[in-house]
Amino acid sequence: MRVITIIPTYNELESLPLTVGRLRTAVPDSDVLIVDDNSPDGTGELADKMAAEDSNIHVLHRTGKDGLGAAYIAGFEWALARDYDVLVEMDADGSHMPEQLPRLLEASAAGADLVIGSRWVKGGEVVNWPLLRKIISRGGSFYSRTMLGLPLRDITAGYRAFKRQTLEEIDFDAVESRGYGFQVDMTFRVAMMRKRIVEVPVTFVERELGASKMSGNIVFEAMWNVTRWGLGARWKKLTSRK
Repeated sequence: MRVITIIPTYNELESLPLTVGRLRTAVPDSDVLIVDDNSPDGTGELADKMAAEDSNIHVLHRTGKDGLGAAYIAGFEWALARDYDVLVEMDADGSHMPEQLPRLLEASAAGADLVIGSRWVKGGEVVNWPLLRKIISRGGSFYSRTMLGLPLRDITAGYRAFKRQTLEEIDFDAVESRGYGFQVDMTFRVAMMRKRIVEVPVTFVERELGASKMSGNIVFEAMWNVTRWGLGARWKKLTSRK
């Protein structure tokens, strides 16, 4: 099973080498693809140096900052073209613990088409989050699963493992989300394909280095899209009965 972990970056100069170092120690069989959006702080150049020292590390340079979703799709296309079996999403800031990646890979090997590292199932947790952040995250997941009719606890989670066959069935050109809603968008598409989705508990650690990319506009985009998708699915279901 050929595994690649895709790590999007934008101004992650301090955190990237720490995260990749931990990943290469925890799961040395996983290749790494760093997708850099032309970071002005030199993250892309650092990634190139890391790749020159480790043949299992690869770098994909993009021309500018175009959102998390676009970065992941570029990474998916790169990895699918090179016949990887499992494609992992991981943040560069250390919030996703590389030491817990074997949990996701075990679930994938056991037959899951999409594995979500969940903060809100039994055994999952968050570290160093203020109460308001927890409320927003839990509320976003609750609203999303209610609107979309999905029995998942952490739809917005970004620590994931996809089987290549699952991604091959998705039309990336039709994926509209670029920010926070990308994870919900992909989950909904996989669910509509009747694929098996499994949540495994993980610990999410608030970043200590760098700055968060979260903004009010990103959250609004996600909530608007979830509402639109949910109402659209309900309307389709209703009209199909006539």
